[in-house]
Amino acid sequence: MSRTIEAGRTVATGPRRLRRREYGAAGLAAALSTGAYCLAMAVHGTYPFGSRSRAVNDLGNQFVPFHAHLWDLMHGDSTGDLLFNWNSGYGSPFLGDFVTYLMNPFSWLVGLFPRDAVNFPVFLVTLLSIGLGSAVMTVFLGRLHRGSPWLRALLAVGYGLCAWVLNDGSPDPMWMWGLVSLPLVSLACDWCLRERRWVLGTLFVAVAWAGNFYTGAMATIGAGLVLLVRVALTRRPLRARLRVLGRAAGMVVVGVLLTAPVMFVSLKASKASQPAPLARYDGPPGLTDYLAQLLPGGRSDHSVPNVFVGILGLVLVASLPFNRKVRARERTLWYVLLVLVGASFVWEPTILLWHGLAIPNGSSYRASFVLSGLLVMAAWVSLSRRPDLFALLGGAGLVALIVLLGHGQSSVHTATWVLVTAGGALMLGALWALDRWHADRRAQRLTGAVLALGVLAGATYSTYSVTAIRDRLTFYQPKTTISSQSLAAYDAIRRADDWPRTRTDPGPHEFANNDPLLLGGEGGSYYSSYLPAVTAQLLHDLGAGWYIQGRHTLSPADPVGRALLGVTTYLDSSSAPEGFTAKQAQAAPLVTVHPGIKPDTSSVWARQQSLLGAKVYDIPELTPTAGPRPTLHGTSGWSIPATPKGGTWTTFGGVCTPGSTAFFYGPWFNGTVMGLGTKYTSYGKQPMTAMPIRLLGTVPADGRVQVQLQAGAAAQVPAQPVGCLDQGALTTALGQLKGATSVSAGGHGFTAELPAGSTGTALLAVPAVQGWQCSVDGGARSEAQSVLGMIGVPLGSGASRVSCTYRTPGLTAGLAVSAGALAVLGGVALVTSLRRRSVPKGSAAPVPS
Repeated sequence: MSRTIEAGRTVATGPRRLRRREYGAAGLAAALSTGAYCLAMAVHGTYPFGSRSRAVNDLGNQFVPFHAHLWDLMHGDSTGDLLFNWNSGYGSPFLGDFVTYLMNPFSWLVGLFPRDAVNFPVFLVTLLSIGLGSAVMTVFLGRLHRGSPWLRALLAVGYGLCAWVLNDGSPDPMWMWGLVSLPLVSLACDWCLRERRWVLGTLFVAVAWAGNFYTGAMATIGAGLVLLVRVALTRRPLRARLRVLGRAAGMVVVGVLLTAPVMFVSLKASKASQPAPLARYDGPPGLTDYLAQLLPGGRSDHSVPNVFVGILGLVLVASLPFNRKVRARERTLWYVLLVLVGASFVWEPTILLWHGLAIPNGSSYRASFVLSGLLVMAAWVSLSRRPDLFALLGGAGLVALIVLLGHGQSSVHTATWVLVTAGGALMLGALWALDRWHADRRAQRLTGAVLALGVLAGATYSTYSVTAIRDRLTFYQPKTTISSQSLAAYDAIRRADDWPRTRTDPGPHEFANNDPLLLGGEGGSYYSSYLPAVTAQLLHDLGAGWYIQGRHTLSPADPVGRALLGVTTYLDSSSAPEGFTAKQAQAAPLVTVHPGIKPDTSSVWARQQSLLGAKVYDIPELTPTAGPRPTLHGTSGWSIPATPKGGTWTTFGGVCTPGSTAFFYGPWFNGTVMGLGTKYTSYGKQPMTAMPIRLLGTVPADGRVQVQLQAGAAAQVPAQPVGCLDQGALTTALGQLKGATSVSAGGHGFTAELPAGSTGTALLAVPAVQGWQCSVDGGARSEAQSVLGMIGVPLGSGASRVSCTYRTPGLTAGLAVSAGALAVLGGVALVTSLRRRSVPKGSAAPVPS
């Protein structure tokens, strides 16, 4: 029989009963946190409890499409595999995306549901991460200090629904694994402190980093800081303390190396990706603004660390300095830790440390969940010692001071006042009752029930309030993702699919930034942190548009661009505002043979003609004819002056073949374009937003082409912004192309059978990203060459077969390092097992692992 101290009472418990209570408390934390989240979503009318979509920002643009693609992979319904994605960007590496966006283990539940219900498993990723994070935190708090598991569960609810989850984590399911990782790695560090379970602790670290290495690294830093505090508080000799830290360091190193394939693949993919827009830190919030983030129920109108953990946690953290039952040294170290971590979130050098040495685009405070976790731990340090009336009143005074200092901040809303006043009074009264009647079992149960109801109500209201505030913002208007129209588009794509003979493009990307993943087909739209720079540049050079400095590409919208990429069917909504039309187009074969390619990069039209191998455009020499006079800077292009209000627009004139089709290309032009009966607004902004080639109209009988530009500010267009397409010449050119006799494609490779004795260069309409290796007639494989961004394979004196395979950069090296780490782990496990066998039976001494 063992004994435990609970709310000041010594209770006799057996090992089995203790385990049941621990499991029950962890389950209670999960049930309360997930229940509060669901109640808040139901009241707000949010999916799956209402009609409002959850798919805000990246949740709709990335995570729903990526989970739909994962469903396809799990059901064998995809043209690609884990290594390569044939759907997006006309062929892109996929393993980096998988290990970054889809390694939360709850993401894999998507395969259990119908594809058209993909939004539900994506919701479950968030919900179950909240539940598991709360449960694991409940367990860890018991390792931090003994005490009632039920009270630990109530504090853990505040962690599971902390401000970071409601503001930052819930729209990004991959980050939600960080909520689990912090207490998980903290448990591993606890075993280092007790010199036990090194192997299991190492696996915990690996699980944290594999699930999401970004938040896993943040969680490891946080858990390491907590371990330093705990080591400093022990009464062990210096040598023993260093041994603990050495065990922890070794555990983290081996655990991280076990995930080397994840790390190496991600690093290689990141280096090969289109550079992100330059981010800079705008400076820290004011002190009172920062303090106001401790108050629950609100959301700031600007970027700040989101850290609140509910009113129960806040009152207890505030009571810690006044809790005389906690050693002064312990109180001091915990508050020093909280202050230092809080300060590290708003100092640029340490922001870089938290975020992998790069200022993130978007919020600079993505590690805020770590501080929320530390606040809950500090709250438990006080609650586990049963704060008396003096400590509680001191804590109430400190909370009142925070309210006084932060009351005018934008994050303080009506919900904040309700939670702090009514909720605070309820929590203070219940906590005082816990101390006052600690020997009365009935009173303890009644007080515990009051606390549980108060925590449930407070967490629900706080979740509802934050969600309602966020959803009123224009930036967070949701995508529909799965609707009758998107399902109809999915069916249309499947009916027309003819891969790998031709491509079916699901443009014009109406539903999400990753329509090819959501709808199927093989398109140019692709939105990912790992979008290859080669892909972005190829599509840009061919006249396609992009956003976010090329991290979100679009399909070409002109006939030649589509033809070069083998698109024979595409979806168009321009003529059907309430739906879409499946349109057919002429296209080149995916694999063509060219006797010789002479790249001409003087204009977008010249690049297209080089890849086509024929002249299909008239490229007129434009002359300024009216309005503010532009300046030509050689091949760099024209500088367009701002158009005076009410004044004449800058006008260009040129001559093309009558009856040809005129197109305009001004990727960085911001203003209005008018010509040949067409008028449209261009939103170009170098380098963030590139506009695609746009149709102007049919060249009249006199051959004169006039283009007018209205610019609100000085702008730029290419030196040759107009191209006039001869549709007959395009048809002839496509008909004369020498294509492969057959093409077969696997998950990450393809083979093309060519006419016997083919010479010159086999041109594959696939971006020449790093990792492609090709062979001719079964010969030795070599790295694929790039021809204006596409894969080119020299055929030598004559060939009849080309075969290419994609090998993920970094994967082989990562697997080798992981195998070494696994060998170390196995060796430690074997040594530990042999040590245990050598201990005489009946010995009470634990065997260090």
